[in-house]
This record gives sequence, structure tokens and C-alpha cells, in this order.
Amino acid sequence: MEIQFNGAVREVTGSKHLITTNSGKKILLDCGMYQGKGLETDEMNRDLGFDPRDIDHIILTHAHIDHSGLIPYVYKQGFRGSVICTFATRDLCSIMLVDSGFIQERDVYYFNKKRARKGLKPVEPLYNKDDARDAMELFIGVPYNRKFNIDNSINVKFTNTGHMLGSGVANIEITEDGTTKRIAYTGDIGRPSNRILKNPDAFPQTDILICESTYGDRLHNESDRGEEDLLDVVYDTCVRKGGKLIIPSFSVGRTQDLVYSLNNFYNEGRLPKIDIFVDSPLATNATEIFRIHPECFNKDILEIMETDPDPFGFNTLHYTKSVDESKSLNFYDKPCVIISASGMAEAGRVKHHLANNISNPKNTILFVGYCAPTTLGARIMSGAKRISIHGFEYEVNADIRRIESYSGHGDYKEMIDFLKCQDFKKITDTILVHGDQKPMEFYKHKLKQEGLKNVHIPQKNDTLFF
Repeated sequence: MEIQFNGAVREVTGSKHLITTNSGKKILLDCGMYQGKGLETDEMNRDLGFDPRDIDHIILTHAHIDHSGLIPYVYKQGFRGSVICTFATRDLCSIMLVDSGFIQERDVYYFNKKRARKGLKPVEPLYNKDDARDAMELFIGVPYNRKFNIDNSINVKFTNTGHMLGSGVANIEITEDGTTKRIAYTGDIGRPSNRILKNPDAFPQTDILICESTYGDRLHNESDRGEEDLLDVVYDTCVRKGGKLIIPSFSVGRTQDLVYSLNNFYNEGRLPKIDIFVDSPLATNATEIFRIHPECFNKDILEIMETDPDPFGFNTLHYTKSVDESKSLNFYDKPCVIISASGMAEAGRVKHHLANNISNPKNTILFVGYCAPTTLGARIMSGAKRISIHGFEYEVNADIRRIESYSGHGDYKEMIDFLKCQDFKKITDTILVHGDQKPMEFYKHKLKQEGLKNVHIPQKNDTLFF
């Protein structure tokens, strides 16, 4: 058996890891899109490193686009195997991939207008909305903690990672020549506790561990008070300064966490009397999917739902869908909170809100999650005095704040604690993926201190044999 590492190798997007069995069966672990590098990502996304027609199955750990976003593209290129994931992941992909197809079409439309002015030939999007819808016919949803037999020699079981709705460690058993090898691919690892989702579960003993390392050299801020810090920022911006609070937030997961916190403040009578806008059609649709998957919820939110049947809605909360509704927020002259995608401020409606509000010192820009180093969000957080949005320069006069407790990724200590359900002596090889080089090296050192041996940091398209 061999495993080739085709994406999220020494970087944090584009997860794709290809298992080839001795009998020639090909199983792709995740099929993620590269994000956050502008036009450079187009070439990277088209260069898969394998022929999609050869892939028998995709095992998908969760629905985030950097893990699922190229499924419609490989479908367009001839992939007709199965996509195996949890029920919630399947449901989220049904909206997230279509949204991604829409973004492909829109971006290429504007890009081709520029090319036409230069006399250049138009380019094609990676895929469109129809490709995304058609690809959904390949999805197979399975419950957590139940073995799914792919064939007589391969099975997979998902165990909860607490990273997002439906996320799971892919626990795979492959039997060849009378010997069974166990592979655990963590996908992204969540925090030890979650506002909405169940806490991460222990996963079965493995022989080969493929582990993410996004925060491999970081510890979350222990002084971060989470919801209370959020409420403080709301009061400081909207009450004390009379300004707008702009929160770049991923549409799926982070937005629902924020809305749930604000909903609880509203129920307790602690939320200021201001309007809260969720300006993201995808977030609106994703929230509906959250509502139909209470099997993923923890006890705290289930108890709240006994008296508040909708923890994602209250009187001053408004979900906007249309472009006109979004544009009207440009002229909204009262203090308010606007939660809008994307979380890294690389695309979507939040870029318009940043352009309209980042130069006003009364306003605050609040980041609540990870931003890859090359993204607009990272540049703002690093202290940039001026930024470019849609070709125009803006002074950064608004307050820039960050709350880490809403991050969906565990830090290196939390990840190591999560892995301690394993007997490290029984793990023959550990491979680090989904992390930048420096965090990976630090995390590798920490894991070796814990007793893990043969810790690998592959380069793109490297193949390891087992």
C-alpha cells in the first residue's frame, strides 16, 4: 500500500491524500480546493496529481471547501466513484459546493471581461453550479461510529472531531495479503469543548496516523473569555462608540457559534438593543441544516432548546439573502453588528463591508478564526495601515480585534491531548499535513517528545510506502 500527498502539504488548504492498495484500489482522503492565493490557486487546483477517472472512492472528513471543494471538479473530469461521509457533511456539501460553483462562475465572468479588453481568450471556471449539483449523486451518508464496508477488504468509520457539523476522523481498515493495516486521518481537529457540537471523541487505535497541524506551534489565549469578550466588543463598538461591528466569519460553523452566543445574550436580556445582520445566503442556508442535525449537538444546547426551540434566531437578528438587502447595509446609519463571509476576508460580501467601514475609527473589525498568511484578513490583523480591496486603497482606522475562543482548530496542546486516546507505541508512522512549514516542524518536535516515532512532513506529491 502507498499514500501520495497531493495537497495541504506544508500549507493549510487543498487537502488531498491518495491511498493506492496493492490490488490497485484508489481511495482519496478529502478533495479540497486551494484558497487564499489569488489567481495562483487556479493552476494549483487544476494540477491534481492524479487522474480523477482512476479514483474509486473519496472519503471526506468534513464539508469545508479546503477539504471538499474540488469534488465537483473531479466529477467534471470523469470521477464516478462514491463520496463517503457523515450525513451532516453530505447535507452541508449540497449547499456549500453549489455556492462554490456560483463563485467560480462569477469570478471567471469578471476575469474574462478583463481578458477580453486585452484581446485574450476566455478561461473556463473549475466548475459551475450544475457540476456541483450533479456531483451530489455520488455522496453516501453514514452515521458516526458505525463501520461502513466499502468492499470485502476495506471499511471506514467516522468518529467525531468537534471541528464542525459532521466532521470526523476517518478510521480506515485495509486488509491485504491476510494483514490488516489501520489508518486514521484526523481531518481538522476541534477544541476540547464546543458551544454547539459534541466534544471530540476518542478514536480507535491506529497503525498509521495522518494528522492536521494548523496550530502546531500555537497555544490559544487562556485569558480569552469567549462570549463575554464578544459582548464587551459589542458594547464598546455599538454603545460606547456608536459604530458598526464587522465580523468576517465563515458561513458554516463560526457564524452559527456567534449567533448562538448572541441568542443567549438576548434571552438573558444582556444584548444591547441593536440590529444584528447575518449577511450571507450560504450562512442562512447552513443554519437551516444545523437545525435538522440535533444529533450533533451537545447537552447544553439541547437543554436550551427545551425552552428556546430556535437557538439561531431572535427578534433583532436578520438574515439577508438578496444583493439588494446586502447593499442596503451600506446606508444603515445606526450602530449594528454585521456578520458576513468569508472568515479570511478573501471573498464574498464582507469585502464590501470592510471597504465601507474600515476607515471609520468608530467601527471595529473583529476576527474570530484562522486566517492564512496570504489573505486579506491576515494582513489586517498584522497591523497594516492601508489595504487594497477591489483595486482601491483604504486606510485602516477602525479598531482591529481578535477573539480566539471561536476558533474551530485545536492548538498543539489540545491536539496532542486529543491524540492521547492512542497507544503511541503502536503507531508505526505519523504524517503531518494541513499546516505551514514552521508550525509543522514545531509540532513534529512536540510529538516526538510525547513518544511518537517516524514523524514525517511530506512534500507535495511525495509517496510513502507501507
